[in-house]
Amino acid sequence: MQKHVTRIDTLVGAHAARLSERLQAHREQLFPPDAQRTLRTFTSGEVADLLGVKDAYLRKLHLDGRGPEPEIRAGGRRHYTPQDIQTLRQMLEKGAKSPGTYLPGRRTGDGLQVITVINFKGGSGKTTTAAHLAQKMALDGYRVLAIDLDPQASFSALHGFQPEFDLLDGGTIYDAIRYDDPVPIQSLIRKTYFTNLDLIPGNLDLMEFEHETPRALAAREGAMFFTRVGTALGEVEQDYDVVIIDCPPQLGFLTMSALSAATAVLVTVHPQMLDVMSMCQFLLMTSNLLGVVADAGGDMSYDWLRYVVTRYEPGDGPQNQMVTFMRSLFGDHVLNNTVLKSTAISDAGITKQTLYEVEKGQFTRTTYDRAMESINAVNSEIEGLVQTAWGRNGT
Repeated sequence: MQKHVTRIDTLVGAHAARLSERLQAHREQLFPPDAQRTLRTFTSGEVADLLGVKDAYLRKLHLDGRGPEPEIRAGGRRHYTPQDIQTLRQMLEKGAKSPGTYLPGRRTGDGLQVITVINFKGGSGKTTTAAHLAQKMALDGYRVLAIDLDPQASFSALHGFQPEFDLLDGGTIYDAIRYDDPVPIQSLIRKTYFTNLDLIPGNLDLMEFEHETPRALAAREGAMFFTRVGTALGEVEQDYDVVIIDCPPQLGFLTMSALSAATAVLVTVHPQMLDVMSMCQFLLMTSNLLGVVADAGGDMSYDWLRYVVTRYEPGDGPQNQMVTFMRSLFGDHVLNNTVLKSTAISDAGITKQTLYEVEKGQFTRTTYDRAMESINAVNSEIEGLVQTAWGRNGT
């Protein structure tokens, strides 16, 4: 009997086509092609928390006719758009006793903060952590540029970009760092539906950098690979306060270039033995390779490096032991706060959203509040590190 042989490239290609078609149908169901994705409005209580004022003060501003006009819903509930929040920040900053009270971004002499979010092992919550951090900093008044450096482009998908449909002609950071005829980085930046948050999306084109760099090294063509992300960012250095880079889950040329451009490094860690063992190998390789980059002239000095525990279950004994183990080894380099494992976060991801996007009513109050408190605490701690890097003692 003749054995039937299926070519693997044909089979994988067919599976990819079917999956892509189904994902596109899912996206169109959630966000019709003629609909522009927008961010929900925020209650006056949420806005008060974001601004650090009392809800009663916002009500008084409204009654006095100061600031943007909120949407009034049933029961007199006031709702504000993201742009309204930014307008309120600008208005309140003018009357603030201390500069930066409501607009906490860079001042004269402050350097651009470039935070790379990395992990060697998938499933650590790297992209989810990066997305929530970028969005919260934007809501808090920072000018944020997010870069999806991962060819899998999950960060882009969270913000409404499906690479195989929306980026057919390029449009990733690869176009600005490639060795042959790079384009200005400004041409790659996309506005998002978050006020203050811009994005350079990713797709499989990024793999070309991994393939081309060995050839460029052998031929000694162009600037060294580890300088290319930093050089591209230099073109928009004055336009942003913070850049957040979601790196691929591997230590390739893309990640090393991002690490060379960084002023800070955030390593996500799932507190289980296999994940921590994987991180150990990652750290060993990172140290060796970046040592070579440093010897070649790369800048490996950082304002801070932190490990953030993700998908944490406080009731899990082995996880608690692993967190204690990490804190005993790394001390203050482990963030005090953790990202809890939550159905609110995972369920929001099903519709390609974050906690800052979904409506609170979609979840039980306790589930949503615990997840949001966890995310906000982590992001606040990171924002404190950014402020300290600017010499403001975390304030």
